[in-house]
Amino acid sequence: MTTFYHCNFFDGTTDHNTPDAWFTVDDQTGRITARGTGAPTGDDEQVDFHGQYVMPGFFNVHTHVTSGPDTPDGSYGQSEAESAVFATQNLQQLLKSGVTYIRQCGTAYDVDIALKRMQRDGKLPHTPHMMVSGKAFSMTGGHGDSPHGGHAVDSPDEMRKAVRTAFKNGAECIKVMATGGVMTPNDFMEDPQLSVAEMHAAVEEAHHKRRIVAAHAEGNPGIQNALDAGVDSIEHGFYVNEAEAHQMVKQGTYLTPTLIAEWAAAKDGIGVLPDWEIKKAEDALDDTYVNLTRAVKIGVKFTCGTDAGTPYNGFDRTPEEFGMLTKIGMTPAQAYQCSCINSATLLGVADDYGTLEVGKFADFQVLKSDPVVDTANVVQADKQVYIGGHREF
Repeated sequence: MTTFYHCNFFDGTTDHNTPDAWFTVDDQTGRITARGTGAPTGDDEQVDFHGQYVMPGFFNVHTHVTSGPDTPDGSYGQSEAESAVFATQNLQQLLKSGVTYIRQCGTAYDVDIALKRMQRDGKLPHTPHMMVSGKAFSMTGGHGDSPHGGHAVDSPDEMRKAVRTAFKNGAECIKVMATGGVMTPNDFMEDPQLSVAEMHAAVEEAHHKRRIVAAHAEGNPGIQNALDAGVDSIEHGFYVNEAEAHQMVKQGTYLTPTLIAEWAAAKDGIGVLPDWEIKKAEDALDDTYVNLTRAVKIGVKFTCGTDAGTPYNGFDRTPEEFGMLTKIGMTPAQAYQCSCINSATLLGVADDYGTLEVGKFADFQVLKSDPVVDTANVVQADKQVYIGGHREF
């Protein structure tokens, strides 16, 4: 057993810290066995945090670890072997930033599936827990249709066969493309792509295996199509309208806003990215804040995802997403709960991960300043990061 003490403890379930706190972790299982305040007792190994702030590790439920944020098109353009090397580096960067659990939403060559196997075998150190997707699913010529990065499907039957094959090959979740996107030159956010019937086939197959489906859906009618197909999460959702927000609440559909991705493309890409791409992102940004603020008020459940790997959207930028969530009406604690409660629930792992409660895994980060006061305090480069009570960074 190891007891960590003398810390301000934010467990993710409330809106405040517990001062002068301690918690004990079973070194074998990695789970929290007890917690309290004041001076710890017993003969466990003890670690003094000297009054620093402990909070849950972040979830990032929208990542692309084989993509290249430092390239204008978000692509490394490399071989499968190179993709695996870059993906490993990106996973380590995610963990260093405080992200302890990710969901993949599309990778080249199904590299994430292979890396997950290596992780299970203990051959991929210093990386976060992963829910892997393999390649995303798009229509021929649609957003995400590429030689190594996507499955092109053009009917419900093709979708059904491709999803079954993906699960056979090791995928744990499914990503479908309901609309065009910012980065595709020949389509727009309002262009519907995969049909309701095609996406419903993916949902049906995934739900048969108790798996989830994420839909890239930036505009309408694609957002509506994805909701009618029964997907579990809307990714981006920049133009979600009032009726759709109410439908999301009724259906229990989550929204992953990826605000940092839209902001980075519009602001950091000026002079480098193509003019058409900058214009798409800029045109959507102001509307996004209005639409998502309304969705928050209606009661839509938001998750934390950044679209990490898109242009200028590096794998160290997850902490910046929380400041943007406060701009659409959330308190800092509510923004963090998009990660530690909603994201964990969407992924079906909330019984074991997310909040720092007794019985759950001790995946946490240690900060110098109070995260509950200001989300800027989680953007700390030299934070300590632990998985299962073991320090990784």
